[in-house]
Amino acid sequence: MPLSIHPMSSSITEKNYRKLIIRAGLEGFSFAVGDTLNERILSFEEVDFSAYTKTHKVEEHYWKAFLEYRELTRMYDEVVVLHDNNLNTFVPSALFDEAYAGSYLQYNTKVFETDLFAFDTIESPEIKNVYVPYVNINNFLIDQFGPFEYRHSNTVLVSALLNLSKNVEEKLVFVHFDEKCFEIVVVQNRKLLLFNSFEYQNAADFIYYLLFTCEQLNLNPENLKLQLLGKITEESELFRMAYKYVRNVSLADVSTLQRRNDFSISQNLQHFILFQL
Repeated sequence: MPLSIHPMSSSITEKNYRKLIIRAGLEGFSFAVGDTLNERILSFEEVDFSAYTKTHKVEEHYWKAFLEYRELTRMYDEVVVLHDNNLNTFVPSALFDEAYAGSYLQYNTKVFETDLFAFDTIESPEIKNVYVPYVNINNFLIDQFGPFEYRHSNTVLVSALLNLSKNVEEKLVFVHFDEKCFEIVVVQNRKLLLFNSFEYQNAADFIYYLLFTCEQLNLNPENLKLQLLGKITEESELFRMAYKYVRNVSLADVSTLQRRNDFSISQNLQHFILFQL
């Protein structure tokens, strides 16, 4: 379940059937405007903070972006913020205790007693995604929008990939790429078999972590079906490296997602998470 900063209410006469989705990070963010009546993504933008004057506070970058992009200052029926970091882990609901949320993260990231811990719920199968949200970004955005919901970007990613695996009995291996990290997700008929996030600098790093993961799960690179998405193209070094070691590799099929917008296959691959209206 998404977390809500505060309950939002409006009468039907006030609705404009527009939804703003922000995928928030420390080095930049992306956002999309959705038509909730027709379930379509209408527009999107990427904001790279490297073009801005350096500052100690990321909120100042967000403030500048809000001055530059008019879409961010319009009225929306719903605002959803996706926290984009690798400070998360998935836990079966049967083993989850909210009182000890931070303890689930201590094995794969450095956490502090002062950190705020949040969690999302994926209903089927019932699992929790425990994570550290960006409190400073939340505080800035609530000043701009008032009430909004937030969740972790990997909750959206895993939920979508679990749906793609429905009634598929073979193990599906997905790799989602961002600029400096990638996620490996292995699913089978709506079961999450593995999720892990890795930082990388080059294609050699990527293939090392991928083959190591395959070894741990007894997946044979000669037989597994590997699908790539995110910031990836068939011309990239990452794709060529995967093709060198894995017999069956392809870009993920985003045709269903593409029916809800007018953007290219490449854009739907790159913004697979953002476009999940």
